[in-house]
Amino acid sequence: MKSVRESSKKAEARAASEPPPAPIGAEDWTYSSSGTEEAPQDLAPVVGANLRRLRMRRGLSLEKLAQRSGVSRAMLGQIELGQSAPTINVLWKIARALDVTFATLIQAREAGGTTILRKAAAKVLTSHGGHFSSRALFPFDGPRRAEFYELRLAANEKETADAHAPGTVENLVVSEGEVELVVNRETHRLETGDAIVFEADVPHAYVNVGKAECVMYLVMTYADQT
Repeated sequence: MKSVRESSKKAEARAASEPPPAPIGAEDWTYSSSGTEEAPQDLAPVVGANLRRLRMRRGLSLEKLAQRSGVSRAMLGQIELGQSAPTINVLWKIARALDVTFATLIQAREAGGTTILRKAAAKVLTSHGGHFSSRALFPFDGPRRAEFYELRLAANEKETADAHAPGTVENLVVSEGEVELVVNRETHRLETGDAIVFEADVPHAYVNVGKAECVMYLVMTYADQT
């Protein structure tokens, strides 16, 4: 998808003239810390700042981005203001519309170098019901082709995912429990220690078929955009 190119001054003027979006309700996903030793940076304002920066860089109005992503203008406005934590599927839709990786939207643009990712300060995406969580196991230091996540899915629960950008590949290994992975209506059963590699640019779902929480580790690789 090619981005619309306009001068930054024109884009800023247009964005400034747009009325503030109407309030929206609570979302299905929330950001949290996995511990209490130190408070992590709130991801809502991070996502908001990144969204506005990327949108302006491409010369897109909120209305134009809403048309491209399928996310309402009101919701995009709330996200940019840091007043709403979007669902993970909404983030994927925005990332695809902007031609960026998921991490680009949630990264805090920190300096590079050696990084220790303390569990107590981890940034975790948790579903509204608390049955599914995703913890990034990589620093948010810039766009990257590969991302590493820890996934946890409660017993007898299911988590669905929209199709990712064309060429996206997921490499999933089950660390604890049993899971059924449904990829484009084809079901694959995985037990502890099993791994699978699949093209994730189609709808897919994770189903915990065991009696305990399932722990998985996921490496997501994006297609080379160059």
